[in-house]
Amino acid sequence: MTTRPLPAVASLADDLPTWLPAQRWFAAKGRDVSTVQVERAAVLWEGADPGAPSLLHALVDADGERYQLLLGVVEEVPEHLRGATVGRLEDGSFAYDATHDAELMGGLLELFATRSAAGGVDWLPEPGVEIHPGLRARPIGVEQSNTSIVFGEHYILKVYRRPVPGESRDVELHRALAGAGSTRVAAPVAVMRTEDTVLGFAQRFLGDAAEGWATATASVRDLLAEADLHAGEVGGDFAGEAHRLGAAVAEVHAALATALGTEPVGPAEMMAGADEMHARLDAAVREVPALAEHEPVLRAAFDAVRGLPGTTVQQVHGDLHLGQVLRTTTGWVLIDFEGEPDAPPAERVRARSPLRDVAGMLRSFDYAALHLLAGEEPDHQRLTRAAEWADRNRSAFCDGYATVGPDPRLDAVLLRAFELDKAVYEVGYEHRNRPDWVPIPLAAISRVAAAG
Repeated sequence: MTTRPLPAVASLADDLPTWLPAQRWFAAKGRDVSTVQVERAAVLWEGADPGAPSLLHALVDADGERYQLLLGVVEEVPEHLRGATVGRLEDGSFAYDATHDAELMGGLLELFATRSAAGGVDWLPEPGVEIHPGLRARPIGVEQSNTSIVFGEHYILKVYRRPVPGESRDVELHRALAGAGSTRVAAPVAVMRTEDTVLGFAQRFLGDAAEGWATATASVRDLLAEADLHAGEVGGDFAGEAHRLGAAVAEVHAALATALGTEPVGPAEMMAGADEMHARLDAAVREVPALAEHEPVLRAAFDAVRGLPGTTVQQVHGDLHLGQVLRTTTGWVLIDFEGEPDAPPAERVRARSPLRDVAGMLRSFDYAALHLLAGEEPDHQRLTRAAEWADRNRSAFCDGYATVGPDPRLDAVLLRAFELDKAVYEVGYEHRNRPDWVPIPLAAISRVAAAG
């Protein structure tokens, strides 16, 4: 391993407090960064020709939050990459975000293929997997918390922007599902890691896939464009897909239960869960006072959980919504098993009720239906039609789930509490990130209140 002297790399600490908050994967949106320290930095490879970029791997600490960077280092940043410039090093060279550089990223496959230890990172194919290098790389620009690179039509590498020590839940659950023969995930291909931290995870690329959110929202657009048709009459009706998606999620839950086990929890755990929901509501009301008018309904729903005798918990997806599913030619596939991005690592690995995933998906149908109306003047007809779409697809999803697992609607008290708990979280999130979208979760809470 060739290591660039850390003081030279540390000079980026003057530029990173400005650059980091502008990245879509930066966690603390809206918060200034006071100090950045470079924990470690190493060269993965030097430029082969004069003027060719070197590739640098770095872990940095920004006010206590750890981030992973892949940096191109070059004497002059090419024009097409200048928007990715991070800053200048002490030796006069420039550093830029290398994930935007297709040619530089293409070389990562060679590291996997040779099981390299370049940069103090182990590049490890999964057992029995042979990596084929030489494929053109391209970044995917839609992610919020990580950065993924696609190689040809074969592989996709997710670079964890906020790596934490320990084993990766994302990797472990994918391995468990693949080992169980599940077709509802993309096969694991390789990991990049240090001794104590998983830094990246490669899987088979599903080139024929369409994102669930894009497919669902296209259906909503079709409905809103047709003034006289109901959701079931529009050519882009999504209910059949929602039904199949429900069955796919139930299959994943069943496979995880078989592979990793389940456990019963009793009244004490139900009481503790209700306390956690109340605590999240306390914090959200302080942040968004508009929630206060809904407190009686929310408190009653959470208190109802206290009276439940118990439930069964297991490993689940943990952050399920329409952006975490792909529709392929052979069916639905689930992606990104990291868990809730804002939750502490210890929280993400907790066993939970499968109804948490169901509630997340039901909330996502609401978002798909109503996001096109965010910021508009209220229009009763459009709101009614969007709500009809959401109700139709929520029902279809539960119907599909019930073909494989228990009907989630039979556990109405717990499902209702989980949905409202998710809506409370959404109110806070939207208040901080997309204020125009705050009415979406507030409308969901109002509908529950009106339904009694």
